[in-house]
Amino acid sequence: MKVVCVSGSVGSGKTTLSKKLSKALNYEYVEVIKLIKENNLSSGYDKENQCEIVDVKKLNKFLIEFIESSKKNLIIDSHLSHYLPRKYVDVCIVTTCEIGELRERLKKRGYNANKIKDNVEAEIFDTVVIEAKGEKHNLLVVDTTEGYKLKDIVKFINNI
Repeated sequence: MKVVCVSGSVGSGKTTLSKKLSKALNYEYVEVIKLIKENNLSSGYDKENQCEIVDVKKLNKFLIEFIESSKKNLIIDSHLSHYLPRKYVDVCIVTTCEIGELRERLKKRGYNANKIKDNVEAEIFDTVVIEAKGEKHNLLVVDTTEGYKLKDIVKFINNI
């Protein structure tokens, strides 16, 4: 069984890539935000940042149990998935995006100025890439600004 986590700043292309990979590899797509809501893993909603409030340790415990009980190859889609310990993840893909493009994507989603600022800053400072490296993941960074070659990503995963 293989586990691929797809992480990155909000709006950087995680879900689009995750769904394409799931289909191309015939892996089960795991939408973490859906699991958070269905399993009461949120401690509330942050109106200012327009997001669920999630305890990463509690989420990781749940996801580890989910991974261990699964018999399928998994694509885990979440901006928090890179926090999973390395031993449970075969490949961690971090999606990135050019700052101007990211800002436009977030505006189109109707996010407030504070959420846009926070996510653009996270992208500027490569926060998710740095955190994923800190977990010592087998890391692949994919820039989604102008597209990417899905077949190359699939080949990378298959060679792990």
